[in-house]
Order: sequence, then C-alpha cells, then structure tokens
Amino acid sequence: MEGPSVLLLRSRPVPPSPVSPGDILAAAEALHVRLGARDVLHGVDVAVRAGEVLALVGPNGAGKSTLLGALAADIAPAGGVVRIHGRPVSDWSAPELALRRAVLPQSSALSFPFSVEEVVRMGRAPWAALDPEDDEAAVAGAMAATEVTAFAARPFSALSGGERARVALARVLAQRAPLLMLDEPTAALDLRHQELVLRLCRERARAGDAVVVVLHDLGLAAAYAHRVAVLRAGRVAADGPPEEIFTASLLSEVYDQPVEVLPHPRTGAVLVLPVREW
Repeated sequence: MEGPSVLLLRSRPVPPSPVSPGDILAAAEALHVRLGARDVLHGVDVAVRAGEVLALVGPNGAGKSTLLGALAADIAPAGGVVRIHGRPVSDWSAPELALRRAVLPQSSALSFPFSVEEVVRMGRAPWAALDPEDDEAAVAGAMAATEVTAFAARPFSALSGGERARVALARVLAQRAPLLMLDEPTAALDLRHQELVLRLCRERARAGDAVVVVLHDLGLAAAYAHRVAVLRAGRVAADGPPEEIFTASLLSEVYDQPVEVLPHPRTGAVLVLPVREW
C-alpha cells in the first residue's frame, strides 16, 4: 500500500519546460465549436507562438471569445483538436494546465470581500505545491506593472470597472504562465491604461511568453500585435502581420463598414480609420 508521501508526489503537477522563441504553445487544428444549437467556429486553424502577441479581431459574433475559450481548454470542441504545449488539452490535468496558461475572461465577479492583494495572490494558487518562495515577488511585481499597488488593501468590490480590469490582469500576470490568454483586456480602460496593457503584452512576448488577446480596437492591434487573425462568421478570414493583412478591402468587407488604411505620417505604422460621411 502506498503511503501519503507517494500519493502527494504523484498528485504534484509537473511545471512547464522552458520554451524557445517560435515554439507553438497553443494551436487549434480544424476546430469546430458548437454552442447550443449554433455552430460558432468552423474548421479554424490558428497557432500561438512563444515570443509573439497574437491579436484576435473581428466583428461582434465572429467567434473571437469562443476561439480564445477553446484555446484555453475552457470550451470543448465539437470537432478538431486543441493542443497546449504540443499535447491535446485532454492530456493535461487541470493543475498542469494552470501552470501552462493563464486566462483573463471578459469580466471578473467575486462574491466575497477580497482585497486587491488577495485577488492578485489567487494567481499564485497553481504554484502552491511547487514554488511558493516566489509568491511575494510575483504578486508585488504584477501589482506594480498594472499600477494597482496603491490600493492593494482596498476591497475588490469597491473598485471602478477599469481598476477591476487591471487587478484581474495582475492576477493573470502573477500566475507566471508562459501562455497568456486575454479576452478584451482593454474594454473598460482609459487611453493611458489601454496603452499600458498592450505594452505589458509586448513585454511578456519579449520575455519569451506567448500572448493571445481578443481586441476590438484595430489601431491597438496594428500597433502592438506581431500577428493578427481576422475572424468572420466563425472562420479565419486572414492571418498574418497586421501591416500585410490590414487592407481597406478586407476590413471593409469583414466589418461591413467602409474603412481606410493609412500609414502614420511620422512612423509609417498602420492606421485604420472608418470612412465617415458628414
């Protein structure tokens, strides 16, 4: 009969192996997702690589959040396969997945009066059996990066929508997973903090992580994403660097709204503007 120490060792999740730039940390292959009676994704192929920010863009109902949820193993596919770190998601236990990917949903609701620091500290839960020595540094670093240290002791429920969004992001950063999955992280933020969040995404990619982020702002996607997947009606209409695939013809068709794509007069970066008739 096996003793408690043997059982503990067997239940302890294995931390992720180091990754190299370009390694595929998440991938969907011929992915089909059905929610209720509706087919939401149809044969989607997409890869998320270490060292890059991948933005998922497209109109409402295109399937962006559903694709993110499937890549995160939170939504079960009706067909195809999703792999994380090269293995089908079904091969990973929940604790092992939590060490490999961190997920920021669109909204964060808490029923108990947790403080900001306590919420951020929740991101360290996957490491409880492995490396608790890093907890303090991870929590402090994540709060500093998202500019929430000043109200660490305040109740999460007392924060504004934008402050809650930054605290939720801090929790994800504190998790220190090599794959970050963020669903509309800038939706509730002002201009300054939108830029802050996308800079953090680039910093995590520069450090070797893979970041996939759902965005509605095409300007932010063009400025910060290394690669963009444009979704339309549950399919990938285009996938590549924003300066290559963000064309007026494609975006006007996908969004059913005339747009023009221009180079920034100083930097040459891609600017996407709606065509307005006054």
